[in-house]
Amino acid sequence: MKMKSLSLAIGLVLAIPLYANAQTDMNAIEARLNALEQRAANAEARAVAAEQKAARLEQLIVSSNASSNTVSSKNNASTNIEQRVSVLEKQSEDTQVKAIQTQAKLDEIGQQQVAKDTENKGLFSTNTDWGNLKLYGDVEYNIDAASKKGQLTSMRSMPGNQKDFDDSEKWGLNGRILIGIDGERALRNGNYAGFRVQPMADMTGKMNLDDAVFYFGQRDKWQYKIGRYEAYDMFPLNQDTFVEYSGNTANDLYGDGFGYIYMMKEGRGRSSDGGSMMVNTQYDNWYFELNALVEDGTSVFKDSEYHGRKLDNRKNVIYMRPVVAWQKDNFTIAAAVDGNVISNAYGYEDANGNFQDQSRRTGYGLTLKWDTLSNDPINGIVANLSTAYLDAKNENDFSIGGNVLWQKFQLGYIYAHNDIKAYDKKIIGNNDSYLTVNPGKYSINTVFASYELPNILGMDNFKTYLGAYYSHIDGQDDINVENGDKDRYGARVRFKYLF
Repeated sequence: MKMKSLSLAIGLVLAIPLYANAQTDMNAIEARLNALEQRAANAEARAVAAEQKAARLEQLIVSSNASSNTVSSKNNASTNIEQRVSVLEKQSEDTQVKAIQTQAKLDEIGQQQVAKDTENKGLFSTNTDWGNLKLYGDVEYNIDAASKKGQLTSMRSMPGNQKDFDDSEKWGLNGRILIGIDGERALRNGNYAGFRVQPMADMTGKMNLDDAVFYFGQRDKWQYKIGRYEAYDMFPLNQDTFVEYSGNTANDLYGDGFGYIYMMKEGRGRSSDGGSMMVNTQYDNWYFELNALVEDGTSVFKDSEYHGRKLDNRKNVIYMRPVVAWQKDNFTIAAAVDGNVISNAYGYEDANGNFQDQSRRTGYGLTLKWDTLSNDPINGIVANLSTAYLDAKNENDFSIGGNVLWQKFQLGYIYAHNDIKAYDKKIIGNNDSYLTVNPGKYSINTVFASYELPNILGMDNFKTYLGAYYSHIDGQDDINVENGDKDRYGARVRFKYLF
């Protein structure tokens, strides 16, 4: 009996260290499994699933310990755990390699997308405690060929007298290089403020300016901006490479003696004689903005002349331009009013010395847009339909136009009908030489097209645009148009390089 007790005691003494060693090994293995779980969780679900299987295996071993298995069986289980750990480590390494390769591919795609988006493009970008700063720009150079503008005149010239309309065929080069600097700071509560400045150097050696604006607000709620910028476009021409009418339509110039297409841009902004301020907000599918442009109102007209008279500017105008737009999926509809609210801002004195106000100009516009290009960059379509009506002193203008862009090709059409109710006849030169523009109506039909050639020299930031337009103008009542002046046309090659 004593021998049996002694044998049992010796067995227990020998077994306890072995069990302790086995338990230590199990603890070390468990620690490795926990570390491996963390690594696999950061890689992908496949490694996580493998970790869960290993955890279940460990639970089986712990359960086996509770049922008093032998030490040798525990050592065998430990060996199985070691093998399982080795397999899991190999799977985790493979998973991490795949994850790195996938992220690199995503980064490459993202860089290509950014290169196609001029708003997100930047030559230099940095983050500071005071916000983000970005440097970017683009080059835009044109080769143009265009006919005469076409005159709404009745002309009789005597020897020694020539017309003074600066109207001739145009062959030329023009363009500019724009450098943009954007800065913005945003807080976690949604408050933000920023600025944008875009100086331009043109081919003639002059310096100009596109945008110069300061803004602040609360993200996705409201915004206030002030400076030089363009408000909502109520008559978009989309990919408008080359379309000309009277003067420079980008600056809304009205040129006496030539056709004019009203596009509701007079109060949109980027004036050469004033500045703008705007408040806008968005709620659900609705967007609202109110823009106010303060400027010398005579700057809208070429040489400050309107209906044959030199205008006298007495105070600045204020164009108020409320816009409301509703967007659902690919469809957008917008309506707006664009009008001067300051009376007697500019005009002329009649024969009796009385001031005649010419500053009443109020426009109304509606535009519809269908855009699937963002969903399908290859076969997507962008289509616009716009109409505008101007009620001005002694003049009413109506315009309607549409354009469609598909697979980098655009085709557009604009119809304009204007009614001139009064005009001051001018006598030019001596003897019987005179030039008159009589009251009456005239219509303009314009077709324009453009095509984008992307990836020039294999560069996704270098494009070439081919553009052309054709217009036919015809007068009614007392407005006469010479046959040679009824047609105007032009073509352009534009080089566009983004950086």
